[in-house]
Amino acid sequence: MAVLGVAVVAIALAILPAAAQQATGPVTNLPIPRYVSLKTNEANVRRGPGSNHRIDWVFVQRGTPLLVTAEFENWRRIQDQEGAGGWVHFTLLTGVRTVVVVNARITLHAEPAADARVVAYAERGVIGWIDACRLDWCEIDARDEDGRYSGWVRKSDVWGVGPSEILE
Repeated sequence: MAVLGVAVVAIALAILPAAAQQATGPVTNLPIPRYVSLKTNEANVRRGPGSNHRIDWVFVQRGTPLLVTAEFENWRRIQDQEGAGGWVHFTLLTGVRTVVVVNARITLHAEPAADARVVAYAERGVIGWIDACRLDWCEIDARDEDGRYSGWVRKSDVWGVGPSEILE
């Protein structure tokens, strides 16, 4: 059985209030807040919306799921699964949806059911690309040095998709 793992620590799930899901960004007219992912392997996170603002830290893993909480011109205020945030240039983000494992060790199942065959195990911090999400389960693709694994995970075990969000 495969065990996927990385050294990223994830702590909390974000719960989006229903009222907040109604707002749209002034630049894109897309929902605010909304989930996106990091397009590149490196992204400067700045204190404000502009390259003249100080860099507070750098994201270094392509595919990291992020929550867009505000827009200003070509800049997006983002937040990660731990609540850390700042401003990044929009070209560093993509609408491709990913999730990150937030529980210590989870199972990827062949079907969206707790009693379905186990395909692999994933450790906290593993990033998976979303294929589909139902009310309680998401089908993801996760990769490590040994290969690519596809399976269903409980939504409560990952961060990067809203609790009532359905994705086809």
